[in-house]
Amino acid sequence: MRIHAICFDLDGTLLDTLVDIGNAANAALLRFDLPTHPLECYRYFVGEGASCLMEKVLPQTCVAEEWNDRLLEAFEEEYALGWRKQTCLYTGIVDLLDELTQAAWPLAILSNKPDTFTQQCVQHFLGAWPFQIVRGQQAGTPRKPDPTGMQLIAQELSLPVETLCLVGDTGIDMQTATNAGSYPIGVSWGFRKVKELQEHGARLVADSPVELAAWLRKQHAEFN
Repeated sequence: MRIHAICFDLDGTLLDTLVDIGNAANAALLRFDLPTHPLECYRYFVGEGASCLMEKVLPQTCVAEEWNDRLLEAFEEEYALGWRKQTCLYTGIVDLLDELTQAAWPLAILSNKPDTFTQQCVQHFLGAWPFQIVRGQQAGTPRKPDPTGMQLIAQELSLPVETLCLVGDTGIDMQTATNAGSYPIGVSWGFRKVKELQEHGARLVADSPVELAAWLRKQHAEFN
């Protein structure tokens, strides 16, 4: 498969956002005197969008339909206050994006994070690189693993969706790429384990941005 463009997941792939997300969710729970969770648990809570995150953090005694809207509003307020307190780029991402930019790869981001926060995070932490398309979760567009987001990005890039790869850290990302007919690439430095990535269709799992850069460099050399 020839790859013409690279689409990245955001949280757990380019940015380590775990602490800020976990702190915001725990602060939202405390507003309602609900029990909080260890930050490490959020590795497995995140990835499917903010609404699903609220369902996962609620105690089993709480009915999601009754709580979700209130808890989601509180989470978004808390995250708006603290989304960049401890978030940072993973080690090696700067060099990876520098190399991809120099090689003129078309770059995009597809995230299940609410679009407003996605745009803020990309502008603040990743504004030095020319991402042509940045898509967070938007009303009217199904979230990953539905392939619609990948299909829309391919259309905006004027490329067949089969020529895109999706680089991500969760099984959801691997399923998304597979559902779209794109090339699924997992990264082991994010929130989930290699086994999950492989079980959900990863064609490659990179253990570092350096390894990912080397693989993409080889693809670029073979077709140029």
